[in-house]
Amino acid sequence: MNETVPAAKILRSAERAEAPAIAIAGLSKTYKTGFEALKSVDLTIRSGEIFALLGPNGAGKTTLINIVCGLVNASAGTVQVDGYDIIRDFRAARSRIGLVPQELVIDGFETVWATVSFSRGLFGKRRDDALVERVLKELSLWDKKDSKVNTLSGGMKRRVMIAKALAHEPQVLFLDEPTAGVDVELRRDMWAMVRRMRDRGVTIILTTHYIEEAEEMADRVGVIRKGEIILVEDKTALMKNLGKNRLSVELVTPIDAVPEALAAHGLEIADGGRRLVYVYDTAAERTGITTLLSDIGKAGLRFRDIETSQSTLEDIFVGLVRDPQ
Repeated sequence: MNETVPAAKILRSAERAEAPAIAIAGLSKTYKTGFEALKSVDLTIRSGEIFALLGPNGAGKTTLINIVCGLVNASAGTVQVDGYDIIRDFRAARSRIGLVPQELVIDGFETVWATVSFSRGLFGKRRDDALVERVLKELSLWDKKDSKVNTLSGGMKRRVMIAKALAHEPQVLFLDEPTAGVDVELRRDMWAMVRRMRDRGVTIILTTHYIEEAEEMADRVGVIRKGEIILVEDKTALMKNLGKNRLSVELVTPIDAVPEALAAHGLEIADGGRRLVYVYDTAAERTGITTLLSDIGKAGLRFRDIETSQSTLEDIFVGLVRDPQ
């Protein structure tokens, strides 16, 4: 006998199938001290993307992550993970999340194998030695599988924490400063692993102080400042819209001030008066470079070299989070 499935249940299943990886609405957090860590945050993270959440220390990045992962209670707002509410459907939502926190919180007296296997069991997953083996090999931990965690280097412990987070096959992975204190080789290996996971459809949210990593890895970038999301944009579009190009003109003879005849160009003096720096927008119909160089000659200045450079994501980030004067 076939049971009739309630229409409401079918609708909820369809909504989850089309749901973003994470949907945050009106999320706020005020601590007992009165400190407002998050201020009505709205954020949607797409399934299968690498999303970089950037912000200065104390901006609210870790608080936001901890609320989504169920470690901190929000003061207001809602969070859904893969269509599941983190309060109403806590177990379903949390089972879809893997978290690698900043701190090295790990049982040092167990072996690597036991630590990772136990983490899988915590989420009610059946034992799967083949999966644990694959995770350890991908993180270059296979030869350490029988080693006690407390005998490993800091970088290797960080790898073990990532392995723990992956053991239950999460659909969403949070990496909170995952390469802090890790050497260059380990950092490179970790990002190769992140790319492989994204290729398998895992959504990855990372925070990092190495902004060049976000520039290389992220599909989209969000910037948080004083508990508020001030920008979310595709990385390429962000760098195109907010990035600026710089023209640096090396002078034959240093100057003390920009000649009045060049004041309209908004030039800056650099390198002890040996360079004039001109900022321009490549997307504009006219860059003004031809006129500038002509005016420099008319002002009686001679130059020996010209260089151009483009803003990095770090330049844009610093400009966004700088406190207004």
